[in-house]
Amino acid sequence: MAEYLLSVWGPAEYDEFGTYGSKEEMEQAFADTGRFNESLQERGHWVFAGGLHPAHTATVVDGTGAEVVTTDGPYLESKELIGGFWVITARDLDEALALAAEGSKACRGKVEVRPFQGE
Repeated sequence: MAEYLLSVWGPAEYDEFGTYGSKEEMEQAFADTGRFNESLQERGHWVFAGGLHPAHTATVVDGTGAEVVTTDGPYLESKELIGGFWVITARDLDEALALAAEGSKACRGKVEVRPFQGE
């Protein structure tokens, strides 16, 4: 089994209901994502998952120079940013892609699939 990062991407700017049209749609997506998380655990694919606070809450740390420099905000300015992720195990890329499709449907977001190095 290999490990994959499934990262959920969405617009950098959004309203009080995120990328959802209403409070009800947002709550349904959260419920569907919760069921997907439970399914990953039951099927033995779950390693770890989490949602992230908005990108404007990020702090960038640059320790490559003589002194460590920290700056507010995301590292990159972008129209789309990562909002959450799953780390899963899967037999192969095809299985990881199938799981990503389930996750995308549940959370109503685009999901990027990347294998970990050495896998």
